[in-house]
Amino acid sequence: MKIEMGESLFYSWLRHVKECQVVQTNWKTSPKWTLMHEDDLHNLHVTTDKHFRAKYNYNIFKQNSSLSQIIQQAECDAIGIALQDSVNVIYTVDVAFHEAGLNYGTRDVTVMKVIAKLVRTAMCLRGYLGTKNADIIFASPKINSAVYGDLEPCIKDLNDIFLKHGFGFRARIIANEEFNDTVLQPILLVSDGVADTSELFLRSYQMFNMFTNKAVPNMTKQTSIARPVQGNDSSSIEYTNESIYKELKIGRLAQVVFRKILEEGQVTEGEVYYMQQAEYSKQFFDLQYPVLVKANSNYDPVRYYVNPIIIRGEKYMLCSQWFETDANNDRPYLVKWIETHIKTNNSFNKRLESNEKIEEVNDKRLIRVDAYCSHCGNKITTAGMKFCTNCGSLLRSS
Repeated sequence: MKIEMGESLFYSWLRHVKECQVVQTNWKTSPKWTLMHEDDLHNLHVTTDKHFRAKYNYNIFKQNSSLSQIIQQAECDAIGIALQDSVNVIYTVDVAFHEAGLNYGTRDVTVMKVIAKLVRTAMCLRGYLGTKNADIIFASPKINSAVYGDLEPCIKDLNDIFLKHGFGFRARIIANEEFNDTVLQPILLVSDGVADTSELFLRSYQMFNMFTNKAVPNMTKQTSIARPVQGNDSSSIEYTNESIYKELKIGRLAQVVFRKILEEGQVTEGEVYYMQQAEYSKQFFDLQYPVLVKANSNYDPVRYYVNPIIIRGEKYMLCSQWFETDANNDRPYLVKWIETHIKTNNSFNKRLESNEKIEEVNDKRLIRVDAYCSHCGNKITTAGMKFCTNCGSLLRSS
């Protein structure tokens, strides 16, 4: 079966960035499947058809007025299902790569075809999987501004229609700079260690890295011209860019971005000390276990990742108990910590260069009254505080 490079890219993206345990490319319906919720599908069909005819003069279904015909034409380039506790998170992707920009004919025809694909996919998900919730994605590395400008209000209208009918579907366009930031860069960032020969895109990238020290292309947000990223592995990817790491699930965020910040020395020795304390870890990361433990200490290996982190020459183990559910969501804590340290890293390094001293007593970092945070500048006037209540960094005396 033929696999397009775009499909292979999203196969890897769904598996390793969205952490879908079940992924299939070229997903098509079967005439043998039982169609469910036909009333829902009929109402959605009628509403979308009338809305886009009246508002934009778009005939998105053309002459195919039959609901069965519309659904039988549906197919997805990739579908992924992430199993999270008792909740299934579903992603569908249609991807098109037209070097001169997305083009299915005229400008109107191009927009109509994209909307039709999104609606058909929603109908299939409701009719055959019985779900009302999914991310329904149309992706293209290049969509010209005129077409993209026409698509934007249509996507908003479509999501409003989904909501009106009680669906949790989210139609989404990923294109241009966003394609690079949210798809290409994140999958390259997490590509280390993937050795599945079926993942053609990643294997091609890995082969490229084997034989070249040249720059890897990386699109800027200012132009469509590629700019170089130095290096030949995932360590060269711009992981500090929020638009890149926001797509990662919290486990990947911890293992890739958080790990890199720690290993690159963007934290003080005091912070490393406090990350080994349960109180600090609970307050600033909402974890039930210390963020770090020394590799040679007595710890529960079930609660920590297998591969150690090396910080200033010493080995530590990173806690693996990160959750991202309604009942237990550690993501806001970790993201806040990462953002604070990324934004203030330059000023922090300047302070280190000026030999600012931190008081040490019995190898533990303590703080007096009237302190301020060397990372975010937050003023602390409460006696006994050891770390910043804003960003979690070690405090130093004023």
